Amino acid sequence: MSEPTVEDAINRIYESLQADNTDIDLHIANLKEALKRAGLKEAVFDPTRLVQNNRSGRKLMQAYFRQRGVTVKFSGS
Repeated sequence: MSEPTVEDAINRIYESLQADNTDIDLHIANLKEALKRAGLKEAVFDPTRLVQNNRSGRKLMQAYFRQRGVTVKFSGS
């Protein structure tokens, strides 16, 4: 199986968030590796696709991902 692209990894994270965070840490690790392969420093998420699309939810997501080595930005911000 090929390694996921950044877009694939982000889509899996959206799916995980919809499924009550199932395997979220695995998907974050895959995203971290995909970002490294692509030479990117941050992942950009569409806030309209988040379960908790409010300031508190976005800040919590950023903090959780940051603890795992991934910088999160949101489109439009």
